[in-house]
Amino acid sequence: MKNLIRMMSDDGQLVIMAVDSTNIVTEMHRIHNTSKVCSAALGRLLTAASLMGSMLKSAEDSITVKINGNGPCGTVLAVSDSLGNVRGYIGDASVELPLNEKGKLDVRGAVGTDGTLTVIKDMGLKEPYVGQIPIVSGEIAEDITAYYATSEQTPTVCALGVLVDPDTKNIICSGGFLIQLLPFAEDAIIDKLEKDIQNIKPVTAMLFDKMTPEEICRAVLPSFNLEKLDDAQVEYRCTCSKDRVTKALIATGKDGLSEMAQDDATEVVCNFCNKKYHFSKEEIKKLMNN
Repeated sequence: MKNLIRMMSDDGQLVIMAVDSTNIVTEMHRIHNTSKVCSAALGRLLTAASLMGSMLKSAEDSITVKINGNGPCGTVLAVSDSLGNVRGYIGDASVELPLNEKGKLDVRGAVGTDGTLTVIKDMGLKEPYVGQIPIVSGEIAEDITAYYATSEQTPTVCALGVLVDPDTKNIICSGGFLIQLLPFAEDAIIDKLEKDIQNIKPVTAMLFDKMTPEEICRAVLPSFNLEKLDDAQVEYRCTCSKDRVTKALIATGKDGLSEMAQDDATEVVCNFCNKKYHFSKEEIKKLMNN
């Protein structure tokens, strides 16, 4: 069964998409060995980026979502392709904090609130689209909602959740949904939406109950007749390769390569998957000559 779905109301006035990102966040935790609160922070952002990426038009498009609130975990970044496959990293994956006043993982405390949320859409144009807003809460879902309202003038409801085992730090479940009103949505639709979302269960509670993304969509919007647009199987997917790393090294310029050539070997580690690439002194010199 596919883990991301997009649906539309039969009157064409709103869309909802939902993803069970448990496999994505589990793989992220394995790669980055994230603490509980960092699993929640990066897991939420990866989930949001997957949903946002699934709305891109072209197969070559991508979206980068970055939040930096000057909190102890540093920059949190996620990149999605147009299908919703994602990769990401967090500045300090080892940060641990006490639970917040609600007894939940303190994502706000880890991310911080003195900074910005930045969204970069690469759609094959000369320059990517860049939208940036001040952080609203540091809880990520609220910041994504604020981004759409401010930068894209699109009324949006976003819910994200990551449930972490407090003893093992393993990921129990993770997911989220995104609702957007389409242009010219009627006031009656907005009223109906507001009533539907008043009493919804947390995303992680629905996932823990083994609900599918489609079942989550229908449970969140019981007053609407929803029709399936498409679905996909999305995963944590890094796109690094030696060729891409080589191009990145060339981009450092001759001075940078000259400095690397002083060492017998150069090691480059991918931020997204921790894969290591090794270059000999001779390979570095060859890049300089070329």
